[in-house]
Amino acid sequence: MPANEYLQPLWRADAARSVHKLPVTQHTIMSNADLFAGTRPVSATQAFDEEALSNWLARHLAGFSGPLTVESFKGGQSNPTYKLITPTQTYVMRSKPGPVAKLLPSAHAIEREFAVMTGLSGSDVPVPQMLCLCEDESVIGRAFYIMSFMDGRIWWDQSLPGMTQSERAAIYNEMNRVLAALHSVDFAQAGLAGYGKPGNYFERQIGRWSKQYLASITQPIAEMDQLMAWLPAHIPAMARDPAMVSIVHGDYRLDNLVFHPSEPRVIAVLDWELSTLGHPLADFSYHCMAWHIPPGAFRGIGGLDLAALGIPPEDQYIRQYCERTGIASPEQLATDWRFYMAYNLFRMAAILQGIAKRVESGTAASAQAVQAASGARPLAELAWQFAQRA
Repeated sequence: MPANEYLQPLWRADAARSVHKLPVTQHTIMSNADLFAGTRPVSATQAFDEEALSNWLARHLAGFSGPLTVESFKGGQSNPTYKLITPTQTYVMRSKPGPVAKLLPSAHAIEREFAVMTGLSGSDVPVPQMLCLCEDESVIGRAFYIMSFMDGRIWWDQSLPGMTQSERAAIYNEMNRVLAALHSVDFAQAGLAGYGKPGNYFERQIGRWSKQYLASITQPIAEMDQLMAWLPAHIPAMARDPAMVSIVHGDYRLDNLVFHPSEPRVIAVLDWELSTLGHPLADFSYHCMAWHIPPGAFRGIGGLDLAALGIPPEDQYIRQYCERTGIASPEQLATDWRFYMAYNLFRMAAILQGIAKRVESGTAASAQAVQAASGARPLAELAWQFAQRA
């Protein structure tokens, strides 16, 4: 395949129709960001003993002084996130879901989020300050950690409505810079040498998400069965290179970034639940899915007039990343790009199927999770289309 072909939008009309069937959820471009921005009262399913939390914080968090008010952030379908407000300070708490049902294997590892952000503190990757971790579930019925509250801007719509061309270009340049910085971190020096398992990352990830999908089936999806067979047999040589290892975020996208209130500068990268040591191109290609998915589905910008918006085309964005990291050239990525798209869409479908299972069992963390759960099938269908064209 010519090097420039993979840089064109890979979705076809049938793929676009399939993706447009997806519900409007947290995983979609939002015309109504109010569904996810801000806070709300804590729901009954995620409520906990706030007095017990306040007493624990008084003993373990320096400078803490009540009374404590707790609100729930609207976004988030996996690990519940709370805003803790006191007369003098505001904090953020991330916790495992309430003890309603058995959690899926490997899910909700909040202690890993705490570890990776602690390790990245002081690096070129901006993260909130980690304040304390409680793994004793007897305190409030679930493990949790406390971090600093980062007051800034979060966008749900990747077309960035209301901005000028230069403002959009600056936001995209900063997104690219931060991800390149993450993949350039010396993870051993950051104390994270043991943060992931050795061996082929893609093979392990395909196995992981296959198992999670199989553990969370609510209705069988034929394309997932086909992908579970196809993906392990088509892992490219570069994807198998044991030297290509970095910290990977696992869910790097615009709405997991907090920008400075007035500058095009990221002040915090959030939601590290899926982070590990892995292949940087898995992380980067996941981030690039947006260029291949139409608006209205999973925050896509495919088919938009990017030049008019001031958003860089994918080939330029890829070149910037390659120049910043030195990992590979755009030409080297060309042959395998559709594999990466199929892999990432499969992975996202498995994640949404996990949400569907949690909806069924009562452990999903937001009301929008019910809608997100129905996105697994069309994503799997789109992933299989990419695989067939690889």
